Amino acid sequence: MEGIPHPIPRTVEEVFNDFKGRRSGLIKALTTDVDKFYQQCDPEKENLCLYGLPNETWEVNLPVEEVPPELPEPALGINFARDGMQEKDWLSLVAVHSDSWLLSVAFYFGARFGFGKNERKRLFLMINDLPSIFEVVTGNTKPSKDQSANHNSSGKSKSSTKSRQSEPQSKMVKVSPPSKDEDESGEEDEEDDEQGATCGACGDSYGTDEFWICCDICERWFHGKCVKITPAKAEHIKQYKCPSCSSKRARV
Repeated sequence: MEGIPHPIPRTVEEVFNDFKGRRSGLIKALTTDVDKFYQQCDPEKENLCLYGLPNETWEVNLPVEEVPPELPEPALGINFARDGMQEKDWLSLVAVHSDSWLLSVAFYFGARFGFGKNERKRLFLMINDLPSIFEVVTGNTKPSKDQSANHNSSGKSKSSTKSRQSEPQSKMVKVSPPSKDEDESGEEDEEDDEQGATCGACGDSYGTDEFWICCDICERWFHGKCVKITPAKAEHIKQYKCPSCSSKRARV
């Protein structure tokens, strides 16, 4: 799909740079260039794919004709779902598939050029330090520890369980328990925060690299994996009820 040939990456650093270039192009398509991207994904056209290129650009095009393709292919037919979903949900879906495609391309190069266990691990760690495209597109990038204090005091309403009622979907994709600055004042705050830092299902403490979700009824926090909710699935939930609250409702 790339009209201008690009150097084939052969080292961990080169593969990572290729990954970053393609990632930047995809993020542009789904954020700053979103109007242009939306127009190009006409459902009346044939199956279309979104390609990120190593030079930080993007293109919407038909899939390659070669079988098997030279590189793994992005999700096919993204244009067909465009008009059947809300725009933000459609963009989130494309973002998730784009994240998957980027990883497949990076580790395709790793397999092709014989990366060993340590090289594959190093590549993954480098990639994992960057926010996913889904996180960037949905605005749910988790701040680092040294940024969290500033983030919590910035007054963004979607970080507060009390003031997010007008944006219920924002709550679904929050990846950390509420901070002490965001709840009601007093000693009850500290108790709530301690509870919020523990999963209501398994009892384990909060992990920085894990997805969490908050019940809209009891306001307890849960690991997504414990209640079988993924970030993508949470995007489409208007009001989340944990298993305990759901069963109580059923009894009534």
